[in-house]
Amino acid sequence: MEKQRSFFKKLFINILFVIISFLALLPIISLLVSSFRPSSELMRQGISLDINWAGMNLDNYEFIFTQAPEYWQWYMNSLIITGLTIVLSLFFSSMVGYALAVYDFKGRNVIFLMVIMILMIPFEILMLPLYQLFIDLNLIDTYFGIMLPLIVAPIAVFFFRQYALGLPTELMDAARIDGSTEYGIFFKIMMPLMLPSFAAMAILQGLSSWNNFLWPLLIIRSNDMFTLPVGLASLLTPYGNNYDILISGSVITILPIILLFIAFQKYFVSGLTVGGVKG
Repeated sequence: MEKQRSFFKKLFINILFVIISFLALLPIISLLVSSFRPSSELMRQGISLDINWAGMNLDNYEFIFTQAPEYWQWYMNSLIITGLTIVLSLFFSSMVGYALAVYDFKGRNVIFLMVIMILMIPFEILMLPLYQLFIDLNLIDTYFGIMLPLIVAPIAVFFFRQYALGLPTELMDAARIDGSTEYGIFFKIMMPLMLPSFAAMAILQGLSSWNNFLWPLLIIRSNDMFTLPVGLASLLTPYGNNYDILISGSVITILPIILLFIAFQKYFVSGLTVGGVKG
């Protein structure tokens, strides 16, 4: 009796998760189906799950690959910015979080408190002062200007700090006895132990940078510097909407994030779990 109850409980949970997963994927499925419709039909009916096999074709994708060079320029901009943001953010944020966790120095708690306070402040409040600062630094309409606010992200610093609190300090002491420098301890000993946290933050920071819209919209001036979110949004104008690029381009835009998650999914859950309970 107990086994049957356990079986039906697991079956119910599995069915529930399948339904939830389907509902979560429903917008993406609708977008994928709509990307095969003619642009004229999209303007009349919008995005939906209605499948008209006779009217579906690959014209929208053919248009993107043959007649939309600006889309691929936006795509390349997003790839460059996201790739550099992930690398720089993981490097600097991990070092800051690691230092706040394992070193006892004057002002450590004050710095960590400032990180927490910044986490509580909406970006919209900091946006205008940052914009004025970037004008003074002559970083408007540059890759570095887009990336800089995300390079040392407070959420990444907080996460790495929590994860580093669980690292064995005995390894640090042993390495110091062997003559290793503090940089050597971090890069050769501690960083390999932090790989799950790096994988988790790579996904979260990559997703944040890839979908970043408000800050690039504010700081970008030229069409050649548009990222994908800004570029696709620019297709919606009072004078007409280019659905040929907008819908099919949105489908292609999802692919890098899916590949990023597949690449790091092995460590993603364990990295989030360990980083969330330490400290």
